[in-house]
Amino acid sequence: MNKNQQLVEGNGISGAPYPRWRSRIIALLGLLVILLIVVIFATSIGSVDIPFSTTFVVLTSKLPFIDIPVEPIGSIRAADIEKIVIDIRLPRVLLAGLVGAALALAGATYQGLFRNPLADPYLIGVAQGAALGAVIGFLIPVSSAGIGIGLVPILAFVGALLSVTVVYLLARVGRTVPTTTLILAGVALGALLGAIVSYLAITSGQMLQGIMFWLTGSFSLSQWNEVWIVLPIVAIGAIILLLFSRPLNIMQLDEEQAQQLGISVEKLKLALLVVATMITAAAVSFVGIIGFVGIITPHAVRLIWGPDYRFLLPLSLLSGAVFLILADVLARTAAAPSEIPIGVITALCGAPFFLYLLKRRARTLY
Repeated sequence: MNKNQQLVEGNGISGAPYPRWRSRIIALLGLLVILLIVVIFATSIGSVDIPFSTTFVVLTSKLPFIDIPVEPIGSIRAADIEKIVIDIRLPRVLLAGLVGAALALAGATYQGLFRNPLADPYLIGVAQGAALGAVIGFLIPVSSAGIGIGLVPILAFVGALLSVTVVYLLARVGRTVPTTTLILAGVALGALLGAIVSYLAITSGQMLQGIMFWLTGSFSLSQWNEVWIVLPIVAIGAIILLLFSRPLNIMQLDEEQAQQLGISVEKLKLALLVVATMITAAAVSFVGIIGFVGIITPHAVRLIWGPDYRFLLPLSLLSGAVFLILADVLARTAAAPSEIPIGVITALCGAPFFLYLLKRRARTLY
């Protein structure tokens, strides 16, 4: 059996079951349970400590056909407990989970598309475009009271999409889009947009603090309307990307062989770019630029459970959600009552863990 045949069968492309499929399904179910526990735990943590059991009762009582009375805690009334859990903490926790899932899923998709484990959701200018849009939103003297979600996230979302569109058009050669050209165009445009963002931030005067706070990421102003906007975009994008898991496995060979196996490579590239960019733009538009999640999570999943995208994508989605929820808990509690930027936490927590996994993996290979 040659190397390509081993890769095809190891990724599940040939139809033969991968030897570790049972452990991966167990991992998926286990991560789903862990995610539910982490959501309850994160919702319990805050300036007013609410017991895990009480938070569980509050959340469970909101399910259909379940009516469990919430007991007061000391002088805190049951109605106040429900307000803290449902209206204040839960939107933040759910938005953190959605953003983590989106970034990890987009990162795994980009790594498969570019066949590069160092690729991340911001590789082709999403972050820089979103940052420029957000900075413009901070600087424009226009009230966004009638919009409902604010001018900054709208312009950040539009900026992210426009930057990737420009990169795609610059990289396109005839009917094809060479991967290397796409990456180089993204890096070049990202550098240009980054320079513009830096200049606008320096000359922004009193807006500088708000701009820097957005650029380092934060969930402090999370609301339910943001959750309801991000949720459908991430959910639909995740379903589409999961449906592309088998073609992504085939793409790990090379474009010519993938085409011989019946894959329309250019159409697949465009579809993956559009969907991954959409969920990334939706994720960063409300909470700012959060680094490291999109590169560390899928790569850690790959080191632990292997490269089969049928499992890599959902495992990355769940792992990213768990990771960012816990990172947000640490961000809001480590230096309370102050809050640490979430991007700082993801780098400080993610880098050592990633290096540990990398070292452990190297020992097994050599």
